[in-house]
Amino acid sequence: MDLTLLSIAIVFPLVFTIRGSFRRREKALEHLSQFRSALKTMYYFANASTNLSPEEKKEISDILKEISDSSMEHLKNNIETTEYLDPIINKVQTFVEAKGEVMSGRLKDRMFRFMNDLHESLENLHAINTHRTPLSLKAYCKIFIYIFPLLYAPTIIHDMGADNPTYVTFFVVLLTEFILISLYNIQDQLEFPFDDYGLDDIKLESFKIDR
Repeated sequence: MDLTLLSIAIVFPLVFTIRGSFRRREKALEHLSQFRSALKTMYYFANASTNLSPEEKKEISDILKEISDSSMEHLKNNIETTEYLDPIINKVQTFVEAKGEVMSGRLKDRMFRFMNDLHESLENLHAINTHRTPLSLKAYCKIFIYIFPLLYAPTIIHDMGADNPTYVTFFVVLLTEFILISLYNIQDQLEFPFDDYGLDDIKLESFKIDR
């Protein structure tokens, strides 16, 4: 068997999916940084305002902290809907509208401008979390990894000769299969960068507002 088949059928798709998963992980880090930056900036603006009372400043600070904690839990649990998260984020708008007579127009504009950054980063993170490598491509790779020993063993026996010890053939085939399965598992772990399960997962605690 021409081992080019191995490259085309298994190695190339695996490398392609690993690179795609790594790019999504790097993009997730950028959006998490933008998310925390927007939260902290709104926190600074609200607490620097001379028109808001200490109780009102604490109220908006608690809202921002709730958004931070709920968003991290949402990503960590791989929830596919933002149904429960949206009302928590909308509390900022409710607060601004309730304090419309107290807050200056400049402060409200700033709060809404950074809310735009917050929404944009969260939507991107949610998209990364729910839309991963196509399942058909992953299934294709897994099927070929499983049937690979059946195709590869006869080639090893032919190249090395039937007189060679059987354990050599087993060792070469099992080693190759171990490498392919390890690459597949690495890709599978990179698919879920928020669940705090793999060695390369994103440390979500570092992106909370009160880290």
